[in-house]
Amino acid sequence: MAHPVMKEFVDQLDAINALAEQSEGFVWRLKADNGNATEFNPYNDERIIVNFSVWESVEQLKAYVYNSAHTGVMRDRKKWFEKFGKPYYTLWYVEKGTIPTVGEAVKRLEHLQQNGCSSYAFDFSNVFQAP
Repeated sequence: MAHPVMKEFVDQLDAINALAEQSEGFVWRLKADNGNATEFNPYNDERIIVNFSVWESVEQLKAYVYNSAHTGVMRDRKKWFEKFGKPYYTLWYVEKGTIPTVGEAVKRLEHLQQNGCSSYAFDFSNVFQAP
């Protein structure tokens, strides 16, 4: 995160995270003492960052991701991140009041990468019904 190529990305983190927290449907997001999730490193690889949150609905999350200032981050991500070569995010449902763990996120993403979309782990193009 300290590499000069990441400066523009890092400079946006606080504003984009604040936007998420103010967005309709936002419930919770993973963050460390620095206010973001960049300190978490479950893959033991500094090139991989994790970021995840809980929303009231897939539609509200999708509106934030693709219809807010976050869209610019998505558009420009190739400036900061290498091509991953496999799915790099996953969605799943949690029971109301439940906060998922980093370990659970890793497990579900790996399941999606190995098995494709299912009700256990899916993406915006293949949304499953809530249980």
